[in-house]
Amino acid sequence: MSISLLEKYLPENTLPYLKTWFGEHSIHIKITKGRNSKLGDYRKMPDKSHQITINSTLQPPLFFFVLTHELAHLLAFENFGGRISPHGAEWKNTFKIMLLESIAIYPEDLKPVILKFSRSPKANFMASPDLVRYFHIENYEDESSYIEDLNPGDRFTYKKQTYVIEEKRKKNYLCLNLDTSKKYIFKPLARVEKLS
Repeated sequence: MSISLLEKYLPENTLPYLKTWFGEHSIHIKITKGRNSKLGDYRKMPDKSHQITINSTLQPPLFFFVLTHELAHLLAFENFGGRISPHGAEWKNTFKIMLLESIAIYPEDLKPVILKFSRSPKANFMASPDLVRYFHIENYEDESSYIEDLNPGDRFTYKKQTYVIEEKRKKNYLCLNLDTSKKYIFKPLARVEKLS
């Protein structure tokens, strides 16, 4: 796929960055239907070319962010060799440089989130609460909440089971399943339905 065919998925003014990053590499970009398991992935092919897949359903700034993440794999492997850890220091530093280089294309309200993320890039998009919140704004209209928005004593349902928050422990939440009397730890960004 040529870079220009990606334009409809991308924010404005991203092509100069992509042309620089793509360089002379042979890269096959596959646009996929929305996958719940991942936003994108990178693979080096047996013929030494590169394959990147990205979900078609992503908002343009997120599409560019994910594409940058995957291209950082390619550039880190090319610059440091194939024996580096996929999300190790070399990849983190490469991704950080690319994010800072291209910060101008992100919307003003997203720039601080990208800058904060770039200080220590995470392998998984879901590990950044700020990015998750930013790109799930439209989901606030549904009946679900993040568990971190609730308080100890609040009751909620998760996967058709009813829970009550007992306490916050560092970053996570200890909750009692009222159906089974078992206790579970929930991450702050678990999507739950609060009961009134």
